[in-house]
Amino acid sequence: MRVERTTTVVSKAVADFLRHLRERNASPHTIKAYSGDLANFAAYAGSRGWKQIDHIVIRGFLSQLYEKGLGKTSVARSLAAVRSLYRWLAREGAVEQNPAKLVATPKLAKKLPRVPTIEEMNSVIDGAMPEVAAFPERDRIMFELLYGCGIRNSELTGINLDDIRLSAEAILIRGKGKKERYVPFGDSVKSALAAYLPLRQQTLAGFRKTSPALLINHRGGRLTTRSVGRIIKKIAVAKGLSPDVHPHTLRHAFGTHMLEEGADLRAIQELLGHERLATTQRYTQLTMKHVLQVYDQTHPRAK
Repeated sequence: MRVERTTTVVSKAVADFLRHLRERNASPHTIKAYSGDLANFAAYAGSRGWKQIDHIVIRGFLSQLYEKGLGKTSVARSLAAVRSLYRWLAREGAVEQNPAKLVATPKLAKKLPRVPTIEEMNSVIDGAMPEVAAFPERDRIMFELLYGCGIRNSELTGINLDDIRLSAEAILIRGKGKKERYVPFGDSVKSALAAYLPLRQQTLAGFRKTSPALLINHRGGRLTTRSVGRIIKKIAVAKGLSPDVHPHTLRHAFGTHMLEEGADLRAIQELLGHERLATTQRYTQLTMKHVLQVYDQTHPRAK
């Protein structure tokens, strides 16, 4: 017996929206997340038309997700998917209003990562690279740049050889929104570069290749952000750090340790390439314990 599948107004719109995302080459990850979230929304909406779906219906949908045991992050993501669907529908002229705008996003706890201590970072970088390091000289420069300059993974893999100004001890970094900034580096980055660059040249010569990229893989291609993440984790774990360590952890460590050592928040904002000071101020939460400790030890009224 053949079961007829009924197509509702919402499920048809969802299918069209997902097709539109595919045509625009949205990431497979986004499409997968949206299709799951919006399938749930279409099922909840049932046979209702757009005029019958108001913010109360959308709130009911979110309540149902909570009842199913979904966490705040998943519920917030579902709401974001519904908002995106409505934005697209408005552009297409299918709806006049976006009721999802009237629904508040679930408040998410700001989770700050556990940052390795200065001692832990030094023990990873100063000692010999562990056996798991497939290209030790390159892997050391990765750690030196992520932690020593506080750059993002995407910024690291985007560095070209020409971006390094050795005499000025600075690197040109291309950040978010194509914003450029110069980031200074110290002697440890200099010596790591001196050890790596001849081997990089050797690798490229072996494949009769040239590459503008600073960081290359064993075949002479530019290193990807995914590879960087994998290498950093593998080495960090081999050196006794938490398996939660990823490139962004080293950027957090850079900001936190600079603050702990007394750097000005504005200077850290510049170095990290943060658009807003509020983003940099998240580090103050991490170091508040340290600040209170210093206050207790040094302020005359605290004694």
